[in-house]
Amino acid sequence: MIHKFKFENSNIVMDIHSGSIHLVDDVTYAIAEEAGSLSKEEVINKYAEKFTTSELEEAYDELMELKENGMIYTEDQYETLVPAFLKREPVVKAICLHVAHDCNLKCKYCFAGEGEYHGHRGLMSLEVAKKSIDFIIENSKHRKNIEVDFFGGEPLMNWEVVKGTVEYAREREKETGKNFRFTMTTNGVLLNDEIIDYLNENMYNVVLSLDGRKEVNDLMRPTANGKSSYDVILPKFKRLVEKRGNKQYYIRGTFTHNNLDFMEDVKHVNDQGFNEVSVEPVVAPNEMDYAIKPDDIAPLCAEYEKLAKYMLEKTRKGEGFNFFHFMIDLEGGPCIHKRLAGCGSGTEYLAVTPEGDLFPCHQFVGLDEFKMGTVFEGVQNHEMRCKFEKCNVYSKEECKSCWAKFYCSGGCAANSYNFHGDIHHVYEIGCELQKKRLECAIGLKAELS
Repeated sequence: MIHKFKFENSNIVMDIHSGSIHLVDDVTYAIAEEAGSLSKEEVINKYAEKFTTSELEEAYDELMELKENGMIYTEDQYETLVPAFLKREPVVKAICLHVAHDCNLKCKYCFAGEGEYHGHRGLMSLEVAKKSIDFIIENSKHRKNIEVDFFGGEPLMNWEVVKGTVEYAREREKETGKNFRFTMTTNGVLLNDEIIDYLNENMYNVVLSLDGRKEVNDLMRPTANGKSSYDVILPKFKRLVEKRGNKQYYIRGTFTHNNLDFMEDVKHVNDQGFNEVSVEPVVAPNEMDYAIKPDDIAPLCAEYEKLAKYMLEKTRKGEGFNFFHFMIDLEGGPCIHKRLAGCGSGTEYLAVTPEGDLFPCHQFVGLDEFKMGTVFEGVQNHEMRCKFEKCNVYSKEECKSCWAKFYCSGGCAANSYNFHGDIHHVYEIGCELQKKRLECAIGLKAELS
């Protein structure tokens, strides 16, 4: 299977199963698909009016040489690995610690219902937090590195428990030889100098929620009393990033049907001095006025390409910045198991509620049928874990013939469930946008190579 596309001055041909990516001339680009199944004579006859015989012979021979070297027209070798993949010992690598099911903003698109997650507001006790640390130490088995994401709601509303959790984990590190990496996702309202200094010292990564331009952000992310959150958080985010040095962070925004020109929000965030930016499409029921609609796909794809070309121009001027969805590792990248199964929700990654209940990820929290156990008793719903283990690019019919399957790993299970009631389907709008983002990411690499 191959996929070909153009970006700026580059003709790009991808071989899906080997992972090879080729920059080719116009002749090779034109015949790339047919050369995989037609003879040289058939290709020459088909394209005789467009190119000379010598040009076609040279291009065809080059493609056949690549084929002999296993770099194009390769067969799928990975589906046979799935049975062994399913027999692996369950290892939990990361937990999403819901220290607060409460929030001080009233974001209109919030999947967590202002932090309540289909339930009631509440804060995690230090006892539950400590037990969560014990749980992941035990269930990470042989793995040394462990990740804990402080999440909500708004995690800063339970600040003392956050600090107590970090302190307890550092103590357990000495006993067990484990290495904890902490992250936090925050709306920034409660940030002050003391908290900023603590986060910069103790958090491996900090995710800062801001949607972009003031009018865009405040439309969807007002404070509890309906006022501007932009004016409150922007100076705090600037201070945090200024003090953070070279440590990881990114500004994480959401675009909706109301701002299909989201490139302007990316530019605005970058203009404020932030060089690590992520702006993602909202995922919402079709009846919501801000939901991304099928008719929005074409303009959004055009906007991604526009953004990629803007970033190319900025990079060539020495003013480059990172856009999360255009960051791609073509040299190493994820292992094949990760490419088959994705984020690890329900298997390697679990969410913990304030009460200590376990769910496959933060987006399933509050859906009782997905409860997997507790941090006190461990994973008990092994049938649910098995269901997520079997969720991969070969369990989804739509993925089997898709050129992007080893880059997106089948997409988000929660989105599939929310739109189709089954984690073994795909969220079609998400698929189309993901494919365009991948083309832009690879196109940028090609132009800058």
